[in-house]
Amino acid sequence: MKKIFVATFCLLSLSAQATSSRLKDLVTIKGVRENPLVGYGLVIGLNGTGDGGGEITNTSLKKMFQTLGLNPQKEVTSKNVAAVIVTAKLPAFGRLGQKLDVTISSIGDASSLAGGTLLVTPLKGGDGQIYAVANGAISIGGLDKGKKLATTGRIPDGGIIEKELELAFNDKKAIRMALNNPDFTTAARIERSINQELGGKYATAADATTIDVIIPTYYERKVVELIANIENYKVIADVSAKIVINERTGTLVAGGDIVLKKAAVSHRDMVLEVKGGEEGSGKRSIQALEQSTTINDLVKALNALGTSPEDLISIFQALKQNGSLLAEIELI
Repeated sequence: MKKIFVATFCLLSLSAQATSSRLKDLVTIKGVRENPLVGYGLVIGLNGTGDGGGEITNTSLKKMFQTLGLNPQKEVTSKNVAAVIVTAKLPAFGRLGQKLDVTISSIGDASSLAGGTLLVTPLKGGDGQIYAVANGAISIGGLDKGKKLATTGRIPDGGIIEKELELAFNDKKAIRMALNNPDFTTAARIERSINQELGGKYATAADATTIDVIIPTYYERKVVELIANIENYKVIADVSAKIVINERTGTLVAGGDIVLKKAAVSHRDMVLEVKGGEEGSGKRSIQALEQSTTINDLVKALNALGTSPEDLISIFQALKQNGSLLAEIELI
């Protein structure tokens, strides 16, 4: 006889407690972002763990020697040198002389970059211009723990900004904000909040992502002060009802107003039903009780039955297909 687990399971209504968030955590300002930089360089001083040859590395070594005033007639081969790609991020308002952290990754046959030194490497932006240079001793972390990733390393403060981005930020007449998670309701709330705080019709939500703000006359040439104030305005962000399931790790995350209508679940040799009637009466009728529970209670009840991640996925998908579960399901 199959064991039947009886639980109160009827209306699942997960109403997230309304908590406000700073606009700083919800939006980004157009033009205020990092820019990726990339360059090609050579790492020297390796203890026989370098590329040991290859057309790119050998040609680069020959050109390096020519730059230093030497003129080798043949290509130079060495296992103490490795060809690498160097990457960094240029801050939104990076200034000349400001230092950057850089990441170095081998592109050849090097087995380890441990103990190596990066030669001076120009770093270019997407427009092809050089914005920084990098060089220095490479760190790959603890050798014991870093052996598997010994072909990637970092140089803290290994880059120096040589060119600034031209941003006349304080002269702006308007700014544009973009929601990190597009949502019409949240965009409308942000528009309303900004207009209430500034005392006029200055903000306009163009769509679910974009909010345009006209600079008030009393904030002209004080755009930084305006943004500092706007960033701290509080807004309740709306969240779509969604259940995210990671099948590999068995992790389930639910957010938003998730509603489960009257339902009963029978899956394989397990049964989850709404408790109805008197216990001990010998009757197990499925009766819908107008009672709320949480997604946590549901998952606990299913876990008590030994439900696997695969079972959870099947159950939630079936509930959604049946129309009982009002939420989006996403598998990652």
